Amino acid sequence: MNIQLKEIAKVWPDIQPIFSVPHNEKDYNKLVNLLDNLIDEVGNNENHPLSSLMETIGSLIETYESQYIPELEGNPMDTLNNLMEEHGLKQSDLSEIGSQGVVSEILSGKRQLNVRQIKLLSKRFKVSPAVFI
Repeated sequence: MNIQLKEIAKVWPDIQPIFSVPHNEKDYNKLVNLLDNLIDEVGNNENHPLSSLMETIGSLIETYESQYIPELEGNPMDTLNNLMEEHGLKQSDLSEIGSQGVVSEILSGKRQLNVRQIKLLSKRFKVSPAVFI
């Protein structure tokens, strides 16, 4: 075994749950929570030391979602409109993402969702953040 593999073998038991594709909802939720924390820390900074970890965790989550979670079709605003209709919500019910004016601009396509809003919406509707991107 080469030196690099020996080093990995030493730490693998501790990091294996983080770097494995989840196979159940519990493991999936743990990775989603980790990704949420990474998004808070890294944001859009591609030069952040943890940005590649954020990308890796996102890929593992995407693998699980492609196998177990049906994909919502359409653009992000259509998805948000559909989710609001499905849950019987009005623009004023989404005050956590902004004023009714901001929500209106988002739904009409005049404004893009930001990272914070995507995170809040994905938690509220229990969907992948990817449906709003």
